[in-house]
Amino acid sequence: MKNILSLFVLLTLSVSTLNAQTKSEQAVATAVISLHNNVVNPDRKVLDMLVSDALSYGHSAGKVENKEQFVDFLFNGPFKFTAINTTDQTIHVSGKNAVVRHIFIGKATNNGVPTDIRVGNLMIWRKENGQWKLLARQAFRIQ
Repeated sequence: MKNILSLFVLLTLSVSTLNAQTKSEQAVATAVISLHNNVVNPDRKVLDMLVSDALSYGHSAGKVENKEQFVDFLFNGPFKFTAINTTDQTIHVSGKNAVVRHIFIGKATNNGVPTDIRVGNLMIWRKENGQWKLLARQAFRIQ
């Protein structure tokens, strides 16, 4: 019985270790949450810290924006997010780069008309001067 209990503890620890996030993955996950919070409630200073100057931000309809266009759209565009959630998120860190995939679920208004969004998202984050910054994002339609 003692051996079975020891094996159970060992297997539990192994599974927990496999599911645990590294510190880098946790930092990227925090940056993703911060970005989404700032899409809902934009703050230029925070966005500047979270978004690379070399940003390529792709929407699911095909429109691609640079950093200036992305930030301007958040403040002046007709589309206003009221909530953003994600599911099925994976994060893979390789050196100073991280690949994030998730299902992006949002509530928004488009010219005042409520709308729901559910798209796939691929994000590339790069560590710049010790800070994770969004380098590229591409949303895509899912079934």
